[in-house]
Amino acid sequence: MRAATIAAPGRSRVEVVAAPTAGPGEVLLRLEGCGLCASSLAVWEGAPWFEYPLAPGEPGHEGWGVVEALGDGVTWPEPGTRVAALSYRAFAERDVAAAAVLVPLPPELDGRPFPGEAIGCAVNAFHRCRIEPGQRVAVVGAGFLGLLLVQLAARAGAEVTALSRRELALELARDAGAVHAFGLEEAPDTEFDCVIEAAGVQATLDLAARLTRVRGLLVIAGYHQDGPRQVDLQSWNWRGIDVVNAHERNPAVYVRGMREGAQLVADGTLELDPLYTHRFPLERLGDAFETLRTRPDDFLKALVTA
Repeated sequence: MRAATIAAPGRSRVEVVAAPTAGPGEVLLRLEGCGLCASSLAVWEGAPWFEYPLAPGEPGHEGWGVVEALGDGVTWPEPGTRVAALSYRAFAERDVAAAAVLVPLPPELDGRPFPGEAIGCAVNAFHRCRIEPGQRVAVVGAGFLGLLLVQLAARAGAEVTALSRRELALELARDAGAVHAFGLEEAPDTEFDCVIEAAGVQATLDLAARLTRVRGLLVIAGYHQDGPRQVDLQSWNWRGIDVVNAHERNPAVYVRGMREGAQLVADGTLELDPLYTHRFPLERLGDAFETLRTRPDDFLKALVTA
């Protein structure tokens, strides 16, 4: 099979390697594509804790495709079923995953991309927000994750304000149900019942904390991976805010979020198609990463197709 490999920081190549086989409890997938996650930027840019080259297909973890073969002890789902999966070498034509972490896709999603892990992250983070109808909610950072959270919060009956540095993201936030949309430098003096930080940088963390009201809820959904953060703990403490780290590490909860996300997209509650702005073949994985790194004005979410 063909698989993309990150050979060194800022360098990718496609190799022909032996296709994996499904072991006991596993399923072999013929991949259709994989979403490109911002959390993978560190390995592309060469953070010192990574070793190169990566294994073929890494770090693709937002894959979807069709079940091709079952390993010993697996009776479900049958070959030919279209699924999303928690697998980790999905920048390739095939990958294996435990049968327990597969999510069959509803027929309404036939022919449509579904980077399930990313969608499951948004659904699980939303549940950690404890949003109630009528609450004032701010989403700081309107990338793919942030825009899904805007949609979910608006459909839960909240009055949503979105903040982003890019005009495209603000336009999409309005389309997604945000009542107000501001640039990061134009943040209002309003305080919010729940503030969701969805960008993963110091500046957005600072802004999200400032916008949280006394006894409000600050939800950290952004992936802070490039080093330590500083917080104004005196302010957090004085205002008595609750702080939730909305990242999930339990595979069963991941899968539950993916399954719920698939149904939300199937019934039209979540609209994803406008968010997929760029598509690249495996041979252009490096271009995909560079687009993610530079984030041109028209970029939101990249998909890499097998």
